[in-house]
Amino acid sequence: MPRGPESPEIAKEAAARFAVGRIGSERRIALGTGSTAAWAVRALAERFPGAPGFTFVASSRATEDLAKGLGLPVRALREEDRFDLMIDGADEVSAALDLTKGGGGALFREKLLAQLSRRLVIIVDEGKLVEHLGARRPIPIEVVPFARPVVANELAAEGWTVRVRGDASGSPFRTDNGNEILDLTPRQPLADPRATHEALRSHTGVVETGIFAGMAERVLIGHPDGRVEERRRPDVGHRQD
Repeated sequence: MPRGPESPEIAKEAAARFAVGRIGSERRIALGTGSTAAWAVRALAERFPGAPGFTFVASSRATEDLAKGLGLPVRALREEDRFDLMIDGADEVSAALDLTKGGGGALFREKLLAQLSRRLVIIVDEGKLVEHLGARRPIPIEVVPFARPVVANELAAEGWTVRVRGDASGSPFRTDNGNEILDLTPRQPLADPRATHEALRSHTGVVETGIFAGMAERVLIGHPDGRVEERRRPDVGHRQD
């Protein structure tokens, strides 16, 4: 993994360590997916070896495998689960602290765990900051494979540039839920992420979108020199047990 002075990995690691260093009494923690979330898993394993008294649920098999390999007690989601905290990355963070997520293909599970968490803390490097969502990265949506051709055609007719995400073999990428991902590039950055999310979800066959509007309590932004900047959303509603 490149670790030069301008490497985003330095910034990601700095943000992850800052987030984990802030953990106080929280013991029920949901784990995100992706390269930045992986740094948080490593930091958790380092700060809390074996993590006695903790409960962890991961948003993907990849994160679960990493966490278990580092000795963290990860288990499957249970019907009564609620979490004190979720730590996750993002593909884009807007000036309003809305997010696009799903680059790692776990957007449905990430959103479910985020909704079950009292606090969602997002860790990113400064390259993920945008004025409006859709400025640099496509918007991922998870779709039922049977419906994918129809959904893709409908969205293309609406003006989206639609790409079926592929895996290393060239086949359509499959999520841990057995679904597929469409990556959507808008004509212009999103003026109203919430409305866009609702419009996309209205298509039969769309399981979930990678638009996380109004969900992050705070965003921790790592910089290549190791500094971490913190931005908070004052109006986000904390979820209670």
